[in-house]
Amino acid sequence: MRWGGQVAAWVDRTPSVAEMKFNQQLVELHLHSGTVDAGAFGWRYGPSINASEAGHMVAAFNGGFKLSVGAGGFEAYGRSGAPLQSGLASIVTYSDGTTDVGSWHQEVPAGGKEVASVRQNLTLLIDHGVPASNAGCDSCWGATLGGVPNPARSALGITATGRLVWVGGEGLTVEDLVSALLAAHVVRAAELDINPEWVAGYFYGHRGGHGPLAPVPALPSQNGIPGQYLGPWSRDFFTIVAR
Repeated sequence: MRWGGQVAAWVDRTPSVAEMKFNQQLVELHLHSGTVDAGAFGWRYGPSINASEAGHMVAAFNGGFKLSVGAGGFEAYGRSGAPLQSGLASIVTYSDGTTDVGSWHQEVPAGGKEVASVRQNLTLLIDHGVPASNAGCDSCWGATLGGVPNPARSALGITATGRLVWVGGEGLTVEDLVSALLAAHVVRAAELDINPEWVAGYFYGHRGGHGPLAPVPALPSQNGIPGQYLGPWSRDFFTIVAR
């Protein structure tokens, strides 16, 4: 996707994995609440893509585990949906619109920068370009529907040059997910949600400014999100919006 004549985002696909990559000089990430996680009302970015974002929409993708399982915190624009926990993998967006991924109170937040939002989920899957020591333990990274080792999985990482990378796909073990992230040159990454009902990413076409946004699945085989984030969704999610 081009914005202002420059490449703001692009997607790489295999039959089972999609990688959406984002140039943070041209785009910024917004953390949305869902109708359930973390509640429909009172958040700057709520359960669906809003009118202020629509004209600049680039992409959207799933958030983390249900907050009720206690795998991480949720904080956005001065309001808390679940307490933040030291040492957990954290997707941190600052008030200047930049986003980083790191361990809370270790690599993030950056000193002297105002935090706009934080979404935490488990511990880091990749740190300093090295997979977590328990990456070979599928059950350590969330309960799967039917107990299968290779459900749909997703993650968000960052490269050494500051590009954000979402990876999602069907039929992935944790090691498969890690391999895809490392192939995309990710140095730090947080696993996001798993299982086919909750893993999905979309690009949005603008139809030349005429008519509604046109969602394009990042991976044609994904189960998909009802409403494609254009209608209210129960779970938290992220949007990528052109600056």
